[in-house]
Amino acid sequence: MQNTNTAVITPSQPVRSARLWMPERVMFTPAASEEPWGQQILSRVQALNLPVEELPRNRLTGLRGESDRATYDISKRTLAVVTAPPSALKLSPIPPSADWQFHLAEGCPAHCQYCYLAGSLSGPPVIRAFANLPQILDNLTHYKQPGQTTSYEVSCYTDPLGIEHLTGSLAECIRYFGQQEGMHLRWVSKFDAVDGLLDLPHNGHTRCRVSVNAAPISGRFEGGTASVAARLQALRKLALPRSPSQGGYPIGLVIAPIMVMDDWVEHYTHLLDTISETLDFDCDLTFELISHRFTPKSKEVLTTWYPQTKLDMDEATRSVKRNKFGGTKYVYEADVMKELRQFFEREIARRFPKAQILYWT
Repeated sequence: MQNTNTAVITPSQPVRSARLWMPERVMFTPAASEEPWGQQILSRVQALNLPVEELPRNRLTGLRGESDRATYDISKRTLAVVTAPPSALKLSPIPPSADWQFHLAEGCPAHCQYCYLAGSLSGPPVIRAFANLPQILDNLTHYKQPGQTTSYEVSCYTDPLGIEHLTGSLAECIRYFGQQEGMHLRWVSKFDAVDGLLDLPHNGHTRCRVSVNAAPISGRFEGGTASVAARLQALRKLALPRSPSQGGYPIGLVIAPIMVMDDWVEHYTHLLDTISETLDFDCDLTFELISHRFTPKSKEVLTTWYPQTKLDMDEATRSVKRNKFGGTKYVYEADVMKELRQFFEREIARRFPKAQILYWT
């Protein structure tokens, strides 16, 4: 790869920015309104002239429709500002992505037909932003591992960039981690509105990643998101140095969910070529490779949310994988997984010899 300070290149795919998500309904619980960070979110929402509803109790109501699909539609148009429960302060490990996960929100404004949250979060898929963010951040130091760098993933239950214009919470997390020693933040997105993050004092303690996929997958199954080319342009902005004293962010690509489709080698080759065209300079770059999988529960939820989906969830073509708790998921057969993994590891190494593949799953 060549060194360059050029900030814009001509991509081989159309660049389509995501439209900023503007909820039709913004609900604040009394507890959220009492939090200083909740007031900061309120100011942002009011500046966008969005309708605000002050709830009488710390309980969300009015989200159920006449059908599961109607409930989905109502929820996806609603932002609820709440306080994270005490259980959220007890962090869970999340290998191989990071040492720990924490949450600034739950729910996502995108409409991905393979959504990872289906079956993971209970109740209507309303987007809940947490108003007690300072408390959440202060709690993180209790999980810091002495003598080594501890990593924290903040994208497990939301796309933080997709709601950043409403909350400002991702920028606050980046500022917080920029001041910490031995603590690194990780986030990933399918959106591209990164301009507000470029000049933050991150000090190299935050790795920014975008989730990408081949055109037949991103074009068909990732509604409401930025185009892959736009995501890559955003990642390029984040990686480029802003000044002699402000280096670019460490960055990463999450290729997920990797799917077997007609001409998959051709489509994923084109994706890797597009990445190479966009990131044509030296940068701190990682890859995470995640093959498509689903559970019986997630399939049930997804087919309710997207009854016309063409997503391949045929159990007959998959292998069963069980976890230590007895849960079941369906993954590709071993020979297919081997072929996919060999392709990506070979092609990434050829184009990005300095990049690190963090894991394949």
